[in-house]
Amino acid sequence: MMSMRLRLFLILVLATGTVWASAVLWTRARTEAHVERVLDTRLSEAARMVASLVADNSIDLEAAAGVVEGGGKETTFATAADYEHRLSCQIWSVEGGLLGQSEGAPDGRLSSSSSGFSTSEVDGQAWRVYTAEDPDLGIRVMVADTMAMRENLVGSIITALVLPAGLVLPALVGLIWISLGQGLAPLDRVARVLSSRSASDLTPLPDEHAASEVQPLIEGLNGLMTRVASARESERTFTAFAAHELKTPLSGLKTQAQVAAMSPDPATKDWALVQIQKAVDRTDRMVRQLLDMAAVEAEVKEADEHPGSIASHLAGVVEDLASLARVKGLALHADLKESCVLQCSRPLLLGIAVRNLLENAFAAAPHGSEVALTMQPVEEGRRCAIRVRDHGPGIPADEVALVTRRFVRGRQAQGTGSGLGLAIVDLAVERLGGRLALGPAEGGGLLAEIVLPCLSGRSGQAMPDLQTSLAS
Repeated sequence: MMSMRLRLFLILVLATGTVWASAVLWTRARTEAHVERVLDTRLSEAARMVASLVADNSIDLEAAAGVVEGGGKETTFATAADYEHRLSCQIWSVEGGLLGQSEGAPDGRLSSSSSGFSTSEVDGQAWRVYTAEDPDLGIRVMVADTMAMRENLVGSIITALVLPAGLVLPALVGLIWISLGQGLAPLDRVARVLSSRSASDLTPLPDEHAASEVQPLIEGLNGLMTRVASARESERTFTAFAAHELKTPLSGLKTQAQVAAMSPDPATKDWALVQIQKAVDRTDRMVRQLLDMAAVEAEVKEADEHPGSIASHLAGVVEDLASLARVKGLALHADLKESCVLQCSRPLLLGIAVRNLLENAFAAAPHGSEVALTMQPVEEGRRCAIRVRDHGPGIPADEVALVTRRFVRGRQAQGTGSGLGLAIVDLAVERLGGRLALGPAEGGGLLAEIVLPCLSGRSGQAMPDLQTSLAS
C-alpha cells in the first residue's frame, strides 16, 4: 500500500504542477492579447502615417510604401535572434490598381477589406492587415505583419518566463519531499516509541511536546492502552480468583474421596459421598459460570440465533431449571403473560442472565419457599421488565453496588457460591442495552429486575399466556 508520505508528495507535486500549468496558460492568453493590441496599434499608426504623407504631397507613392521599412532597410522590433519584425505596405487605388508597395511585400493583395483590421492568407502565409482608406485621394494604404512573427514573439516571452521556472522545478520537488519528511517527523517519533516498547509496557505516551495534529492520535492510543491495561488486570484477577475458587472444591473432592476409600464405617462413607456430590455440584456451577462469563464478554452468538419472543425464551430457561428447583425443595412460579409479542435481539445473553438470576435465587431461598419469575411490557411496549423474586435474606443496601463485581459475595449470602452470578447478569444486561436493579421485595427477600429494550411492539396476533408453577 502506498505510504502516506509518497501519497502527500504526489498530491503536492500534482497540485503545484496544475497551478503552474494554469499560470502558464493564463500568462500566454494575456500575453497574446496584449501583444496583439500593441502590434495592431502600430499597424494602424503606420497606415495612417503613410496616408497622411501622401495626402500632404510630402512624399510620392513609391517612397511612401517604403517608409514602413525604414527606407528599405529591415527594422527589428525586438532583439531576439529567432524572429524579426518587418512591416509590409501596399498602396492600392480605390478602383483596384496597385500604386506601390514596400520591398519584401507579397505579390498578392494583402487584404480585400476596404478599411480596418483583417486577417488574410497571401502566398500561403497568414497576415494581420490594417487598411486605411483616403476617399479624397482615392487610395487604400495596407500595412501588415505576419502572424508567424506574432506567435514567435509570444513564444519567446513565455519561454523566457517558463525556462527559469523549469530549472527551479527539481529543487522545488526536492524541497517538497524534505518538507514532508519534517512535517511527518512527529508520526515517525510515535512509531519509533511504540516499536521499541515491549508487549507488557502499556504506560501512556508523552504528549507534552506533540504537534496539535498528532495529539488526537496519541490521546486515542493512550485511551486504548488504558483500556487494554484494565482488561489485562481484570483478566489476571479473574484467572487468579477462578483458580482459587476451583482449587477449593477440587481439594475437597480429593479429601472426601480419600475418606470414603479409607473409612470402614458405612455412615462415614455415605457422609463423604454426600460431600463429594456437593463439591461436584459447586464445581459444575463454577465451570458453567466461567463459561457464561467468557461467552458474555466475547459477545458470542449461536450460529442460528435470531430475534425471538422473550416469553418463549424465558419458558425454556424455566423448563431447564425445573428439576433443580425440585431438588432444592422450592416452588418455581413463572408468570410469563405477554399481551404483545416482545422480541429480544440476543436470546443467548437473555437466557444466561435469567438463568443466573434464578440460580442465585435458588441458593438464597429457604427450603419450601417460592421463587417467582414474571415479565411484562413497560414504556408502551418499547421495553420489557423481567423480575425474579425470592424470600431469602436479601442484600443490604450498602452492598447493592458491590455484589455485581466478580467474586464478591454479600455477608448474608447463602451456601458456597463463587460470587460470579450477579456479575454475569450485570454484564449480559449491559450487552443487551438494558439495566439491572436490585432491591428489597415486599414481605422480605430480594427483587431483581431487568429492563430490556425490545425489537418490536405489538403484533397482530397475541401470544398466549405462559404460566408455570413447580411445587416442591
